[in-house]
Amino acid sequence: MKEKAQQRYSSSCPPSLSHRQWNSAAHKILKVFGIFCYSVDIMNEKEQLVAAIKKHSFQRSEKPIYRLTSGNMSCFYFDLKKTTYSPDGQCLIGNLVFEKIIELGLRPKGIGGLTMGADPVALATAYTSYLRNKPIEAIVIRKEPKGHGTMSQIEGNVSAGDAVIILDDVVTTGGSTIKAIEAAQKAGLQILAVFILLDRCEFDGRQNIERLGYPVYSLLTIKDFE
Repeated sequence: MKEKAQQRYSSSCPPSLSHRQWNSAAHKILKVFGIFCYSVDIMNEKEQLVAAIKKHSFQRSEKPIYRLTSGNMSCFYFDLKKTTYSPDGQCLIGNLVFEKIIELGLRPKGIGGLTMGADPVALATAYTSYLRNKPIEAIVIRKEPKGHGTMSQIEGNVSAGDAVIILDDVVTTGGSTIKAIEAAQKAGLQILAVFILLDRCEFDGRQNIERLGYPVYSLLTIKDFE
């Protein structure tokens, strides 16, 4: 009975294809029917993400009435979590970040940043990377080391010496991103690059990060919302 079951299972998959090849072929078929949100047109997906952010996460005023986390006042405000935690936002962000990683030829073991802004971006990227058969671990960097157990500040399947990409959802002064970088350095991780979902292009945020010596890449900037 067991042998017959095995024969039925093996006969359902062409013997000339490896498991990975068969899995990839199945994904392509599913993509045609829209079951997986695979990247087809990156520029179109960028436009879709900008539209989603404008609808759910963007506010503008003629006067600087919005107080930012940094304490600075601004004429515009982004509450990106309303987009990054949404189903369509997850799909678009995962595709865009993963495609950028491939474009740059980076091979990180993990990706993540300071909780909680970076968390949905890291999870979306990890999920997309798995679907593309190039898995990247999502990591979470706590604001402070936890006070029990391993006392660690970084959660996820990475260890000293592993290559990672540091993420942030929005950068203004760069303070949160720099804090994540310092935690990764302390843990002995090799930082390949810093990815910013949205650069506000004010208060020298990007420049402050670049002074640490790491390449910084922005998927979106404030110019996309003008």
